[in-house]
Amino acid sequence: MPSPHRPHRPYRPYRPLPRRISLPSWLPLDGFILGLVGTVALAALLPVSGGAATVTDGATTVAVAFLFFLYGARLSTREALDGVRHWRLHLTVLACTFVIFPALGLAARGLVPYVLTHPLYTGLLFLCLVPSTVQSSIAFTSIARGNVAAAICAGSFSSLLGVVVTPVLVALLLGGSGGGFSADSMLKIALQLLVPFLAGQLLRRWIGGFLSRHRAVLRLVDRGSVLLVVYAAFSEGMTRGIWHQVTPGRLAVLLGVEAVLLTLMLTLTSYGSRKLGFGREDRITIVFAGSKKSLAAGLPMASVLFGAQASLAVLPLMLFHQMQLMVCAVLARRFAARAPETADASDAAGASDAAARGETGAGAMARPGTDAGGADSPDPALTRV
Repeated sequence: MPSPHRPHRPYRPYRPLPRRISLPSWLPLDGFILGLVGTVALAALLPVSGGAATVTDGATTVAVAFLFFLYGARLSTREALDGVRHWRLHLTVLACTFVIFPALGLAARGLVPYVLTHPLYTGLLFLCLVPSTVQSSIAFTSIARGNVAAAICAGSFSSLLGVVVTPVLVALLLGGSGGGFSADSMLKIALQLLVPFLAGQLLRRWIGGFLSRHRAVLRLVDRGSVLLVVYAAFSEGMTRGIWHQVTPGRLAVLLGVEAVLLTLMLTLTSYGSRKLGFGREDRITIVFAGSKKSLAAGLPMASVLFGAQASLAVLPLMLFHQMQLMVCAVLARRFAARAPETADASDAAGASDAAARGETGAGAMARPGTDAGGADSPDPALTRV
């Protein structure tokens, strides 16, 4: 008998609420990747030109210089000096980045003109010449329970050497395709990248604490700087009609070539590090640091070295950047699943939590196992191991 204080309600069968559709956690399609796609679309619809282009180029130069200033301010000098002890690991990563990658890029010359056009091959070879990443290498090494301290140093050393080595390799291997490489272009790169980095190192003692307390804001600065460079480069490409040279079929072929390139590098770093006698944690670091290329470092270098052709030159790098995030996200999870049972579970959990929070800079340097954040970082969802 129904209660006098509560109206009778007819029986309704239980119907479960529909599940919310979400992307797979291993798919690193985060806000930054969507921002890259949106920036390219904006440059295609509303390219900047004339006086506005001059202002945009100036703002891009300042933004990139500030970005590398932050990189320098975040890197702990003590950690960098301590990392020199792992000289065999660092030499292996540098050999992968500046020797094996360029060799594979030169071998791809046989694909021109039947598979790749000459402009796309120029971009592919440039991709093979840029330094390794810092942020995503640290994040994936942390997830896979590798040697995070070595990943910090390996990525930092690669970025520093890349300021000098990449322009030299472009001059030697690309010649006239490098957009008129000269001592002046190398000086511009040094002033735009190396000098701000060293200034950040010098001032780290006084501003390191401030940077650690404002990681979220600095992360936006990192990504915003890269998006500004992409917009300026692709706008210039649109105004000059460069994008009419690329067809969907050519893009599909380029993706296939880059997939083969990434597979070769992952295989070589994995089996090569094992043959060289490295331990499990060091092998993980070599795989993730030796198989990647930095979008944040490559974009400003391309804008200086290639000029009006920069938008087409960085297209292979942008595609490879997304591909390496997706593949390495899956690999990092598999490495973590196969981690020895004797590993310290609390350390692994702490590393995953810190990476999920997107810690950057001094805080990440102070506790091994954190993600350094920034433009090359994967989506925090990737760190849910």
